[in-house]
Amino acid sequence: MISTQQTRRDFLKAVGAGAVALALPGCRSAAEQQAQTQPAAQVGLQLWTLRKEIEQDMAGTLRRVAEMGYAGVETAFFPEDVTLGQAGKLLRDLGLPVCAAHVEIPVGEHRDVMLATAEAYDCDLMVWHGWPEDERYQTIDGIKRLAEIYNEAFAFAQSNGLRFGLHNHWWEFQEIAEGGYPFYLIKEMLEPEIFFEIDTYWTKVAGLDPAQVVGDFGRQAPLLHIKDATVLDTEGPMVAVGQGLQDFPAIARAANGATQWMIVELDVCETDMLEAVAQSYRYLTENRLARGRV
Repeated sequence: MISTQQTRRDFLKAVGAGAVALALPGCRSAAEQQAQTQPAAQVGLQLWTLRKEIEQDMAGTLRRVAEMGYAGVETAFFPEDVTLGQAGKLLRDLGLPVCAAHVEIPVGEHRDVMLATAEAYDCDLMVWHGWPEDERYQTIDGIKRLAEIYNEAFAFAQSNGLRFGLHNHWWEFQEIAEGGYPFYLIKEMLEPEIFFEIDTYWTKVAGLDPAQVVGDFGRQAPLLHIKDATVLDTEGPMVAVGQGLQDFPAIARAANGATQWMIVELDVCETDMLEAVAQSYRYLTENRLARGRV
């Protein structure tokens, strides 16, 4: 869970730990050595991955996610008969912090929904999920108009103590006729505090190198979507992370410590989805690309 209060608590703890380390001979190097052995990123799960399982047994499915060791979850949209309050309580009871929430662009009625989402999940990272494709991404003028909308959304989020970010699919990284890639172009038009959740799979489907993209966005991309497949396709089945074409160690190196959360997301899967989710967790943690619940 990333919240303003949590951030402050972590900061104070870090300051206190630093003071002790400076006071005791030899402690500083030991603390630094321990920090270097711990992956910077935590491993999360986008719950859209388990939408079918959640419809059948929400509590049981989320309990299994907690038992796997995931450090947190990213929410999308639960079944219509589940309220934000109910979902938030269940996640808290299971010890599953919400690292980020996918929301609609906060205009009109969606503003109230975003605020309610943040409160129910005690989460301050709000991500515009970006679906479906917006034709304005196909031209420079259209991208400029979208940048204005996103900057307004950011201003609203910021005024309410929240952070606003953008998630990509493949079309945001396909070159347009006028030259350039939409997300690279729009990045220069946005308020610098707007963050990106780079979906590493869709960047590869678009024909780019995910590691290069992650490196280019750097600190502006604290969240990464992690998914894998043996055949790159916009609709084809996926496989557990680490069993497909993606080079996740290269992606982690390119991030250079900027990634706060590696968030597993599988849209469809060749195998049992819950098993693929468990295998994905094991791959990321056993290869020290991300850390699970401590």
